[in-house]
Amino acid sequence: MTETALPQLSHARRVVIKIGSALIVDPQQAAPRQPWLDSVAQDIAALRAQGTEVVVVSSGAIALARHQLGLTRPVLRLEEKQAAASVGQIRLAQAWTDALSRFDITAAQLLLTPDDTENRHRYLNARASLNTLLALGCVPIINENDAIATTEIRFGDNDRLGARVAEMINADQLVLLSDIDGLYTADPRTNPDARHLPVVAELTTSIEAMGGAPPPGYSSGGMRTKLMAARIATQAGCAMAIAKGEGPHPLARLRDGGRCTWFLPAEDARSARKNWIAGSLTPAGQAVIDDGAVRALAGGSSLLPAGVTDVTGDFDRGDMIAVVDRSGQKIACGLAAYAADEARRIAGHQSDEIETLLGWQGADELIHRDDLVLLAKMESLTG
Repeated sequence: MTETALPQLSHARRVVIKIGSALIVDPQQAAPRQPWLDSVAQDIAALRAQGTEVVVVSSGAIALARHQLGLTRPVLRLEEKQAAASVGQIRLAQAWTDALSRFDITAAQLLLTPDDTENRHRYLNARASLNTLLALGCVPIINENDAIATTEIRFGDNDRLGARVAEMINADQLVLLSDIDGLYTADPRTNPDARHLPVVAELTTSIEAMGGAPPPGYSSGGMRTKLMAARIATQAGCAMAIAKGEGPHPLARLRDGGRCTWFLPAEDARSARKNWIAGSLTPAGQAVIDDGAVRALAGGSSLLPAGVTDVTGDFDRGDMIAVVDRSGQKIACGLAAYAADEARRIAGHQSDEIETLLGWQGADELIHRDDLVLLAKMESLTG
C-alpha cells in the first residue's frame, strides 16, 4: 500500500473523533484543559469549513468531578462513579459548549449505553438523532451514560463506543486521539526495539496480539481496546487512525500528515445490518454447535437446529446470540429466529420436526445466514 493511497483527514466526508480523559482533564487542577479544547474546536471548525461533518466522543465526566466530590481514592464504587458522572457531565458539556461557541458552532450532548447501540430500535433512533443533529449543523458530543450504566452492561471504554458511533452513522473515518502516535510492534515505553506501524491493511491475529494492558491513570482503554475498535470500524468500511493528541491542534497535525497509524477499511465491508450484529458487545444468549455445524457455517450455510447441542441464556426472537463450538470458542454471532425456550426445545432436531415440537411451524433455521456474522478466524476458512 503506497502512501498516496492512505486515508486523508482532509478528504473525510464524515468523521468521528474520540478523545480520552487524560487529554481533556488536567489532573492537577481537576479541570478541563480549556486552551487545548479551544485548539481542538478550531481544528473542528476548519474541518467543517472544508465540508466535513464532525462527531466527538468525549471522555472526562468522572475525572472532572472526582476531586469536587472528594472521591480521590484510585478505585471508586459503582454508585460513586455514577454520582461523579452526573456532576462531571455538566462540566464536560459546558467546556465543549464554550470551546465550540467561539467558532459559532452549536454543541449537542448525547449520552449512550450499549443498549442504545445493540437494541435494534434504539440503535435506529440514536442514528436518526445523530443524523438530524448533523443536518442542523451541530457537533454532537457523545459519552457513555455512566450515570445509569452498570458494571455488567457498559462499554467500559470510549474507543469501542467511538467505533460503534462511526458504524452507526456511516462515518468514513474514525480518529482516536491518544497519548501515543499509533500502533507499535511492542510497547515503546519498555522496548527500545519497538517499531511504529504507519498503516495496518488487515487486522490479523498477530496485529491483535500487539494490544497490551490498559495504561494506569484515568484512561480505561489502552491499545487493546483500540484494536477492538479498529475491528468494528474497519469491518463497517470506516478507516481508523490512532494519533497523538497531546499538544495544541492535534487534528490539524493529522490533517497535515502527522505521524499516526491508519487502519484501512475492509475491502468486503459488511452491510449495515451485519455491521450492527458484528459490533454487538453483549449477546443475550449462546448456542453451542457440533463440528458438522461449524463446517457448515464456514461454508456459508445457515445455522440449523440439528447442529445445536446446547442453548443458554434468556433471549427473545430477534435478539443477538453468540455461536460457540464444543470447546467454548466463539465463532459467530447472529439474530435468533426463536426465543430461548423454543430454541432449547428444537436443538438437536431436524427442521421438519419443528412443527411437531412447538405446535407451529417457524423458520427452518435457528439463525439464517443473512442474520449471521462469522468471526475473522472462521471467515479465513472460507477463502
